[in-house]
Amino acid sequence: MKYLVTGGYGFIGSNFILRCLEKEKDVKITNIDAMLMGSNLMNLQNIFSSNYKFVKGNICNKKLMEKLVENVDCIINFAAESHVDRSISNARPFIDSNVIGIYTILEILKKKRKIRFLQISTDEVYGELLKGNNLEHDELNPSNPYSATKASAEMLVRSYTRTYGLDTIITRCTNNYGPRQFPEKLIPKTIISALRNKPIPLHGTGTARRQWIHVLDHCDAILKILSRWKKSSIYNISANYETTNISLVKKILKIMGKSEDLIAFVPDRPGQDRRYGINSNLITKEIGFKPRMRPREALESTIKWYVFNKEWWQNMPFKKISNPIPWRKN
Repeated sequence: MKYLVTGGYGFIGSNFILRCLEKEKDVKITNIDAMLMGSNLMNLQNIFSSNYKFVKGNICNKKLMEKLVENVDCIINFAAESHVDRSISNARPFIDSNVIGIYTILEILKKKRKIRFLQISTDEVYGELLKGNNLEHDELNPSNPYSATKASAEMLVRSYTRTYGLDTIITRCTNNYGPRQFPEKLIPKTIISALRNKPIPLHGTGTARRQWIHVLDHCDAILKILSRWKKSSIYNISANYETTNISLVKKILKIMGKSEDLIAFVPDRPGQDRRYGINSNLITKEIGFKPRMRPREALESTIKWYVFNKEWWQNMPFKKISNPIPWRKN
């Protein structure tokens, strides 16, 4: 199987490439990445496989993409701007990457209908859900520019699938964590800030609820989907581990032996979703995927990775905390 992986130097993309090369012997991977903010050359610095090659470029570059798809069986699209706060500050880069980039690929696939296309989406397209869990065909109701662009990409994929007969699948995964995640995300930000004894910013009161899955479980789910392909499917992917942000941060601090006094509240982001929740029974029933990593052990291994890989993150810039409100014990 020959894969074109977009955004392969990002967090999930790089973990997928490493996992795929580890588990699949007869695979060839081409990685195209524009090397924007969330990409890091160190993520794949230890690959020495003849089955892997990297091409620097943007998925919006139609001529380059046309050349790259000539000899592939499947495109797996991880390429995306994914930082909610940044999308609120400036939505244009998100429209370019998450909408125009998908449009560019789909236009090419109109003439290459035998090539499969897997769109990696997010549970955030459903929007806020205070009770229960979303199923795959529930209404999409995104709350911020980031999730709106991901929902827009999905609508394009589904429309091209129906109109032009493209062979596509969409996945919607919960929050990922694990090695190589960009430090602005909650878990690496908490770990690295704690290692530096710096304040750990939490939006609002920290009571927003999220579901979490280790990135390697997510990658294994994708590999199962690729091996048991079912055209036009949509799959939720979850490990059924749900917690509040503040509970998660406290758990990390406890494992690290750090004080909860490091927690600092910052103003809530506009349009903050109080909770996401998805039901992932379908992928278990149709594909046979079940997460293997237990939350406690997975969190401990993630912490250890950042502790023992300081060269990966120590020179990265961190956003300053604006107007932190010191947290006090009740």
